[in-house]
Amino acid sequence: MGNDTGRKGNGNIVMPGFDRRQFLGAAGAAAVTPFILSSKSASAAGWPERAITTVVMYGAGGGTDTVLRTITAEMVKTTGWEINVINKPGAVGGIATKFMLGKPADGYWWLGAANYNKFVRVMGHSDSVAWDDWQYFQGGNSLAAWSVKPDSPYQTVEDVIEDARKNPGKISISTSGTGGVWHELAAIVSEAAGINLKFVPYKGGKPATLAGLQGEVDIAGGGVHEHIEHVRAGNLRMLQQTGATDLEVEGVGTLRSIGDAIPSLKPLLPLGGIYNLALKRDTPVGILKQIAVAWEKAFHSDAWNAVAKQKFFQTDIRTGEAADRRAAQVECLTADTFTRVQEQIGKPVRGTKELGLPNPNEFDAWWPPKGYKPRMA
Repeated sequence: MGNDTGRKGNGNIVMPGFDRRQFLGAAGAAAVTPFILSSKSASAAGWPERAITTVVMYGAGGGTDTVLRTITAEMVKTTGWEINVINKPGAVGGIATKFMLGKPADGYWWLGAANYNKFVRVMGHSDSVAWDDWQYFQGGNSLAAWSVKPDSPYQTVEDVIEDARKNPGKISISTSGTGGVWHELAAIVSEAAGINLKFVPYKGGKPATLAGLQGEVDIAGGGVHEHIEHVRAGNLRMLQQTGATDLEVEGVGTLRSIGDAIPSLKPLLPLGGIYNLALKRDTPVGILKQIAVAWEKAFHSDAWNAVAKQKFFQTDIRTGEAADRRAAQVECLTADTFTRVQEQIGKPVRGTKELGLPNPNEFDAWWPPKGYKPRMA
């Protein structure tokens, strides 16, 4: 088996081991498997001969859409490939996943994913296994946020916690979909605070943010990147973000880390989303390797660095077995987390045992699972 090594842009070699912080953290050590295109892998030498379609599993304007459109545009610049991007939101990625499973493994159909599509099996939308059915490419991470309208009675996240303890289930918060990443992270925060919130699902991060702007919910749940421009414009106030430290924003001031209000969460921070690309696993290896090279190059581009700085994204590249391992890790944690907060999810979920996964603390001993074979060794 290949190992789960990683290398950052400065050339430092890291060996990411397992702990709960690594499961949850949005800023773990960047990992990438190096690829050398040889004549043996050139069976896809004539590819692509036509346009490629990227199917983004969330709505237009959200974090996943923003990242995938930025990165595919950079891939077009460096390769000359024609890449079209479309959106198929719904069922926290389940609709796009089902659509993509019906497409051929010819390299012309890419799944624009988030969080290794870890929610679809846990929520029962699909039986597709990430490290068996797909080859993932990880590129970047984000941070979660809670924001309110300027005239909200909640001046701090402590105000929310105090009111929620007095009135369980009264305060509403938008999410990008039941069982999605912002739902999961809001559930983790609320569980740590000992409160119950009313989760209101929307089809993606952008409509979830708009729900807060329009007063449909008390709190807009989502990502820092989805809220920051509204915060800069004075249309939202950010009560907390899930970075390990406070964020300083010019013209706005300090955006507080949730660790200030809930110290028990500090060891788990940062928390956030993960941005991925996925192809069906039986796509020719030569094609997968070409995509891996272009993918990594795009995440070192000036365009990505500019977006990352503006939106508070973080670069974290993982391909090959490193991506397979990460896919299994994050699904394992989600299955465990959602089982513990079943009431807050409001829908049946599949636990680790049902999915054939270990308990999170047993992951290192479990990986790689029996029968696993790295696709791009």
